[in-house]
Amino acid sequence: MADYLVIVESPAKAKTIERYLGKKYKVRASIGHLRDLPRSQMGVDTENNYEPKYITIRGKGPILQELKKDAKKAKKIFLAADPDREGEAIAWHLAHQLGVDTESDCRVVFNEITKDAIKESFKSPRPIDMNRVDAQQARRILDRLVGYNISPILWKKVKKGLSAGRVQSVAMRLIIDRENEIKAFIPEEYWSITGNFSKNGKTFDASFYGDASKKMKLENKKQVDEVLSKMSGDDFEVVNLVKKERKRNPAPPFTTSSLQQEAARKLNFRARKTMMLAQQLYEGINIGKEGIVGLISYMRTDSTRISETAKGEAANFIETMYGKEFIATTKLKAKESTNAQDAHEAVRPTSVMRPPEAMKTFLSRDQHRLYRLIWERFVASQMAPAVLDTVTADLMNGDVKFRATGSEVKFPGFMKVYIEGEDDKEEEKDRILPPLEKGESVKGSDIDPKQHFTQPPPRYSEARLVKTLEELGIGRPSTYAPTLDTIQKRGYVTLDAKRFVPTELGEIVHQAMIQYFPDIINIEFTAEMEKSLDNVEEGEIQWVQVIDEFYKEFEKHLKVADEEMEKIEIKDEPAGEDCEKCGSPMVFKMGRYGKFMACSNFPDCRNTKAIIKPIGVTCPTCKEGQVVERKSKTKRIFFGCDRYPECEYVSWDKPIARPCPKCQNTLVEKRLKKGVQIQCTECDYKEDVQE
Repeated sequence: MADYLVIVESPAKAKTIERYLGKKYKVRASIGHLRDLPRSQMGVDTENNYEPKYITIRGKGPILQELKKDAKKAKKIFLAADPDREGEAIAWHLAHQLGVDTESDCRVVFNEITKDAIKESFKSPRPIDMNRVDAQQARRILDRLVGYNISPILWKKVKKGLSAGRVQSVAMRLIIDRENEIKAFIPEEYWSITGNFSKNGKTFDASFYGDASKKMKLENKKQVDEVLSKMSGDDFEVVNLVKKERKRNPAPPFTTSSLQQEAARKLNFRARKTMMLAQQLYEGINIGKEGIVGLISYMRTDSTRISETAKGEAANFIETMYGKEFIATTKLKAKESTNAQDAHEAVRPTSVMRPPEAMKTFLSRDQHRLYRLIWERFVASQMAPAVLDTVTADLMNGDVKFRATGSEVKFPGFMKVYIEGEDDKEEEKDRILPPLEKGESVKGSDIDPKQHFTQPPPRYSEARLVKTLEELGIGRPSTYAPTLDTIQKRGYVTLDAKRFVPTELGEIVHQAMIQYFPDIINIEFTAEMEKSLDNVEEGEIQWVQVIDEFYKEFEKHLKVADEEMEKIEIKDEPAGEDCEKCGSPMVFKMGRYGKFMACSNFPDCRNTKAIIKPIGVTCPTCKEGQVVERKSKTKRIFFGCDRYPECEYVSWDKPIARPCPKCQNTLVEKRLKKGVQIQCTECDYKEDVQE
């Protein structure tokens, strides 16, 4: 019989830890929270110091009974929930339910699920940190007071099923403010002039810079024509040449936020998917002879700190694989968020001696891609800076100056392993200039003036929104993925080309929030609230005081909203066709997966249809129907016959309206990394398309 009972959150984690601890330990999983505020009522006594009413979560009774049985037989109970505020709260709830003294050494925390880390953590158990519990409890109660008070007002005045929350309301404000910026944006004209230059058969590009004395902006064609009129012939003199050595430092290892951003940029993962896969890698993967091992450290963190042990192992690996000169010799100071709690290390592999290629056979495709990203980012963060030789050359023709820039990697350093991606930009590409000397002449050709217009700021992608929320101090690592999920499920936003676009419903709810609950959508107010919760964790303020200061003012806004907010009728938009079942007009409605068509005679007629877009191509299978554009539940566009289910033609690639010139079969547009290519579905015919 086991002497000790260890309770963790996840069954996968339980198996791994039990194997590490041995026969004296029995490890069981709570599968998250067992106790929480009730879903059917507020569960917070605002008249009695905001006393929360906790109940056993529906469906968790049998798990609790099993844990109680095991607890009675154990000499000692260890609570090993995740090492964050929520994990501390789960441990506290379990202690109450199982009769464990919260001041005893019952709490065990570890940042990674490896044999050494687990055994080390059990050498120094500690009491439950009540400051962390109170900080989490305050967040939970705040969110309950906001959500369970505002939502019923929105149901009554706007539409059933709506919700409002502290973080999601600020996220919506950012999205809608950006949309308003885009609508108000007035494009401004500007021009550029580029040319192709050559020396001894080697070519390079340069762009118009200005005249001999200053840099100039080209705002219209008249200015362009004036510049071109000052040029004569095709000889340009190299009047200035600046050569510099530049160092480029590696990016720090991942935090939760930067992991979500980079996975979106490089792997096209949604935030929720990234966190799901990271959880699996953290909890443990069966890797053959070693058994089940956690491959990464804890993935909910806002710190870039790395343990000395991990740094030492990384240095040994880098020296072996790449050479001593690739090891970082100076300690790079990472730029930490001003709101970082620094509770745990950065997200990193538990051992660099498990490279991605060695793990590939044990992981799913997406697990492997995310693990590779985490492993490469960590290894690169411990490597020497890259050294680049940069060259800037000024080329003069009369009084007209063109400038060419180029760089060459002198020493790759960390770039040998990994280069950080950037939002809305292509990754840096090094252009190499031919050897140039001051005073010599080069030939210019293809001098090409182009008209441009300034572009509005881009809509928020998931990565950009997460980054902005973090920079503003809104929310915490564990809140970003569920927040983005919620605003989509509520129908407040849709995704268009992977960018958030507010819906009419989202704008209506936002306007109501601006008018009646200005503090909830106030960015500075919400960021200050996060700092107050941090102060609770530090023991500097009592959680009841934080709630009370907020609620007294909030209660006044609730009363005004309930009395003065006018009922808003959201009219369904006509779809322009009649229901084929009852003849009533069809209307557009918003559902979980976006817009769809429904009969206006609901509930008497429940006919619904997906919104389809004809592309002007006859179905290649049945030759009768038309090919239409549809969207899957995951928002991915595909193409099918409008006679479905009679005709089951379907294609991820867009068919085009002309046959293959080689075999007369169907041609489709194939989207590749380098652009669009037209391919035949039957033979090897291909043609490139310039978008």
